[in-house]
Amino acid sequence: MFNKLRPVWLVAGRELKDQFRDWRVLTPMIILMVCFPFLMNEFAKQTVDFLNQYEANLILDRLVPFSIMIIGFFPITISLVVALEAFVGEKERGTIEPVLSAPLDDWQLYFGKLLVGVATPLAASYLSITLYLIMIVQQGLEIPSFSIMLQLILLTTAHATLMVSAAIVISVQSTSVKAANLLASFIVIPVAILMQGEAVMLFWGNEDVLWLAVAGVMIIALLLIRVGIAHFQREYLLGREIDTINLKWVLNTFWKNFMGGAHSIGEWYRKVLGGAMRRVLPAVLAVTLVAGVSLWMGYDWIMVNVSPVIAKASPERLEKIEESAREMPGLANLQDTINAPFLFMNNTRAVALIFLAGLVSFSVLGVLLYMLNIGLIGGVYALLELLGLQPLPIFLAGVLPHGIFELPALVIGAAVVLYMGVAIVTPQTGKSMGEVIIELFADWTKIFFGLVVPLLAVAAVIEAYITPVLLAGVVK
Repeated sequence: MFNKLRPVWLVAGRELKDQFRDWRVLTPMIILMVCFPFLMNEFAKQTVDFLNQYEANLILDRLVPFSIMIIGFFPITISLVVALEAFVGEKERGTIEPVLSAPLDDWQLYFGKLLVGVATPLAASYLSITLYLIMIVQQGLEIPSFSIMLQLILLTTAHATLMVSAAIVISVQSTSVKAANLLASFIVIPVAILMQGEAVMLFWGNEDVLWLAVAGVMIIALLLIRVGIAHFQREYLLGREIDTINLKWVLNTFWKNFMGGAHSIGEWYRKVLGGAMRRVLPAVLAVTLVAGVSLWMGYDWIMVNVSPVIAKASPERLEKIEESAREMPGLANLQDTINAPFLFMNNTRAVALIFLAGLVSFSVLGVLLYMLNIGLIGGVYALLELLGLQPLPIFLAGVLPHGIFELPALVIGAAVVLYMGVAIVTPQTGKSMGEVIIELFADWTKIFFGLVVPLLAVAAVIEAYITPVLLAGVVK
């Protein structure tokens, strides 16, 4: 094993020498690493003085962890330029041929570049955080607890791994440094938005949710590394000099995969859609298991968190809640307020949102949204049970009639997203990354319009015109 890793260290050593002998790389990194903690400290002082006027102690307690997270992030953004030039920069400088002709495996070459790309910004981030902590101690401020510091360090590590791995994927797929730098905005902006959400969780003070954020970011980072290795081809780097937008080729490739040579609707459903469903079948089984886990999680969360609240409620208040739940206000007029087109568009939008979320996260966020939708069912079941109602008859009348069609559509839609995420990170010999994505999008389009949309249409009609009648009969 050590012999296989030795070439990785050789490539990493070569990259380190290239970085540390270029003052244009070192100077901004050192300036940012040393100066930004002082700037952030001054910002914190001004913020503290302002918040002290309103006795906002909760925000003050969370200001130091927030500052640490921001200080750890900025050196990574500067060092991202180095990762973006990992392959395409060497290609422009004419030094890529000796590297690619070396007796190294693809993964050894790739990991050597990745190791330096991650280690350099992390070292700068850790040093900046250490400098800031020293200033905090000198000012007599309270250092965050060990668990929060561990979360912040892990978040910084996850952000660096995510951004650098994405930058190296861009470097492999780009034909010029200019194109790679322009594409860098698709790394910095999403991560900056992600950090805004993490900052909200940090000020909120929910450490459990932050652990989930650490796990989610690291999973996406590992998937990006897998994508880079799966689609790394030496001859592809040497053979392509310029990228052109060939819309005709894109449309032809998509249409060829979408139609699959079928000459009739029956043949298309039997051969093309059937073939796509056979490829997605393992993902359907996996997503079905996830649905069971999600139902239990939703049920358990309500039982653990809502049960104590209901137990503390006064008998009069509890009686009013139970009476309102039994009457289900608005049920009689439900058919007049909600129609089938509205329900169809709402459910279709939910499945499309799962697809879009999965598209930007290798299916991770899409599966999480799917789990949230399924978990709501378990949560409502638990809530009805806590209110003293009979949840099983209500669910048989209020969910099962349209759920026979709607739930399979949701499961299949999430399964396609999971299948796409797995397929992207799987090596595809003889195919470019763009071709793989087009073929996967064609598969999603087949299943979405050929199966999911019809199921949702039938479910919407039943939910609008049959379910309210059955539910009203059970409630009475």
